Amino acid sequence: MKFGPVETALAEGAVLAHSVALGAAGRLRKGRVLAADDIAALTGAGIDQVTVARLEAGDVIENDAALALAQALVPDPAGQHLRLTEAFTGRVNLLAQGPGVAVLDVAALETVNRVHPMITLATVPPFQQMAGGGMVATIKIISYAVPEGALQEACALAQAAIRLAPPKIRSVGLIITDIKGGAGSKGLKAIADRVAAYGLTLSDPQIVPHEEEALSQALLNSDDELILILNGSATSDIDDTAPAAVRLAGGRVERFGMPVDPGNLLFLGSFADHPVIGLPGCARSPALNGADWVLARVICGLGVSDDDIAAMGVGGLLKEIPSRPQPRAAKPRA
Repeated sequence: MKFGPVETALAEGAVLAHSVALGAAGRLRKGRVLAADDIAALTGAGIDQVTVARLEAGDVIENDAALALAQALVPDPAGQHLRLTEAFTGRVNLLAQGPGVAVLDVAALETVNRVHPMITLATVPPFQQMAGGGMVATIKIISYAVPEGALQEACALAQAAIRLAPPKIRSVGLIITDIKGGAGSKGLKAIADRVAAYGLTLSDPQIVPHEEEALSQALLNSDDELILILNGSATSDIDDTAPAAVRLAGGRVERFGMPVDPGNLLFLGSFADHPVIGLPGCARSPALNGADWVLARVICGLGVSDDDIAAMGVGGLLKEIPSRPQPRAAKPRA
């Protein structure tokens, strides 16, 4: 691609690089392929030189290049639960077809962005929770055209590297344990709203005493595909009341604690082949916390391993407020 100023009379067929005002005749916008009528309008407005981009053999114009890369990333829109927008000014957006979680082949996407500086792809973070219509990624061809060879290389690397995992869980139950003077059902709306974001309705909560046997029986009474436990007293050990109750009911506890703040005191287990999430107390607030990250993956049918949770620590410091003195730095001693 050649770029630079040329005489207006010689600019037909080139791409206008900068918008040009024509006075009463209007305006020619950048990115327009100049036709004979455009040249006449420019000449009539007294403009004898314009800056243009002129494609050379082997170049692919921006919109065609953006669409080609988008189609390589999403060869099966229905199966990948993504929608491609029309190409415009070298850009195509990938939109979520419904609620879910963005699943990215990070290594492949990073390689795509190394192919050519004019071929760019930006995405949300891996496992980002998405609402229907949310933008999962945007493809932008920065220049007015790119070499066909570079585009083909990028497309080959990009194959199906982005998808949306939709909800797989169909029913979510909540067990609240209560203690004297505790929070009780406070935060119920925040948890119900989290579930509703996936198009699901939280079952009527069971409220039981904060005791192993009562909580164990509540688990046995539930037929939901995912069970959330909100404790009246924070879980402080893998053998504390709520994890012990899961085991008493015949379930398992696979993980207690996560390197995300707020959200450290989460536990993850299973009962009757269904996942169980012991929510940290911060889940009573609508603010983002570590439980949101785990809940998103579980609802969308994605496994959550020890390694997955360990990896959440980088970027897992979600907020720091003055009323919560840790992990804020301690004041130096006098």
